[in-house]
Amino acid sequence: MQPTATVLVYSDDSNTRAQVRLATGRRPAPDVPLVEFIECATPAAVIKELDKGGIDVCVLDGEAVPMGGMGVCRQIKDEIFNCPPALVLIGRPQDAWLATWSRADAAVTLPVDPVEFAASLASLLRRRNLLSA
Repeated sequence: MQPTATVLVYSDDSNTRAQVRLATGRRPAPDVPLVEFIECATPAAVIKELDKGGIDVCVLDGEAVPMGGMGVCRQIKDEIFNCPPALVLIGRPQDAWLATWSRADAAVTLPVDPVEFAASLASLLRRRNLLSA
């Protein structure tokens, strides 16, 4: 059985969550594990899932309402022990400084570009050392 990686996707917009799933496919790169998704539409659901453990990477929608992914990112980086890497989806390239403020490990712009997104997600999965699992 092949190893899998668990990716949490936070967005209040089901279309954004679908873009992330489609851009990832079964796996974002040949050298990383297959991906399973946990989808969350509220910040409380994100915290609940992270408290359970087992999340390898978080993908957070910076344009989510009522709390954007950058605010959620900063909160989880402060509050979750061994917080998984976070990829923030930003509305404009000029918002990259906000992603840095949020302590995101990577940022890509919306709408999701499949090639850019898959490369960023694969990089975070590699960093999470899943290859040795």
